[in-house]
Amino acid sequence: MSSQNGPVARDSRETLRRHGKSFHFASYFLGRQHSLRASRLYAFCRHVDDLVDTASGARAASIALDALEAELAGHGQRSPQADDFLALAAETGMDTGLARQLIAGVRSDIGPVAISARDDLIRYAYSVAGVVGLMMCDVLGVQADRARPFAIDLGIAMQLTNIARDVGEDARLGRRYLPEAWIGPVTPEQLVSPDPGLQSQLRHQTRVLLELADIYYRSARDGMGYLPVRARFAILIAGRLYREIGQKIARQGYATWNGRVRVSSGEKLLIALRAAGAFLVRRDIHATHATHMSSLHDALTGLPFAHTRPHHG
Repeated sequence: MSSQNGPVARDSRETLRRHGKSFHFASYFLGRQHSLRASRLYAFCRHVDDLVDTASGARAASIALDALEAELAGHGQRSPQADDFLALAAETGMDTGLARQLIAGVRSDIGPVAISARDDLIRYAYSVAGVVGLMMCDVLGVQADRARPFAIDLGIAMQLTNIARDVGEDARLGRRYLPEAWIGPVTPEQLVSPDPGLQSQLRHQTRVLLELADIYYRSARDGMGYLPVRARFAILIAGRLYREIGQKIARQGYATWNGRVRVSSGEKLLIALRAAGAFLVRRDIHATHATHMSSLHDALTGLPFAHTRPHHG
């Protein structure tokens, strides 16, 4: 089991600080144990991403993910990342099958990516971020299973925001996440330097994407009351920080190809102060009677903890 002050712990905190600035800021509002566990989970998820993003090619990325899956299943010598994740899962009662779902989502990033339809986009967001929300439930000691669909929604909302922010960066990696059903058969190459006609279309569809993200943010907010109090405040801040990225994109006219939008340290402090005010006066943030809107998970049939409507034959 990993020490709270050992090299893996220090490395995970540094990974969070360098690559997950919004989460790093929000982690200050967690207790020590939850903050460390959250940073360890983030470091593992980042490791999974890097196995694809830094690979020399599609075959190398696939082999690396295969090896990680084998390590998590107990085959062969484990890497420090797999070893620490399994220790974290044991400490928190986490289902390691969620890590396999994450790996499957990241695996879909190998090679050219061209999302076809809205449901495909939602399923992708679930696999790479909704499952992280589920794992965070265990990291934060959430007891109520009713919290889990809302946690999925926060992960989906954040991933949709990431996609809106990174249209150009993803295009340079050969990836187009805006569904073809929305934007047509546009290639990633066309998104790197969009012509004026495509720019207009991109502005509109990025707005559509962020409006979709807002639906999932609102659902996630409805489930905040299921979180332990201190974690509730930290996750409220994290959600508001991420939502601010989308709001800044909107204020800049949805022109995401001009460069990545960032939230400054001063803006983060202001958001945290506003979140503190809402935390103190808004009863809905602390309510534990919210009913999840199952239609938000219509695309997620068969996936762990998805709240889908029963089908009657």
